[in-house]
Amino acid sequence: QAQLVESGGGLVQPGGSLRLSCTASGFTFSSYAMSWVRQAPGKGLEWVSAINSGGDSTSYADSVKGRFTISRDNAKNTLILQMNSLKPEDTAVYYCAARSRSDIATLSSDFGSWGQGTQVTVSS
Repeated sequence: QAQLVESGGGLVQPGGSLRLSCTASGFTFSSYAMSWVRQAPGKGLEWVSAINSGGDSTSYADSVKGRFTISRDNAKNTLILQMNSLKPEDTAVYYCAARSRSDIATLSSDFGSWGQGTQVTVSS
């Protein structure tokens, strides 16, 4: 059974940085494309970033491009989201999600497994 566990969230001031991690188990992590998706208070799901199974192709939402970096370590079954220059509008619960194909996808319906989420709050 696929399991995804996020960590690294917290409270940070505007302009600060956070590093989110997602540890995967129960499936062949290196064969799955992975994404980060967030949900701000009172809003729907917003796709943030994705990486293909091999880690050599990435994609970002316009709202985070140039500030966030997605990466993965297939040897450690770990997905990373480095978030810099954080803004109050980045406040949300961040989820990692797995897609049972190697190529990137951006729709929530494309992801078969989700983590429980980690809260990121950007506030002074």
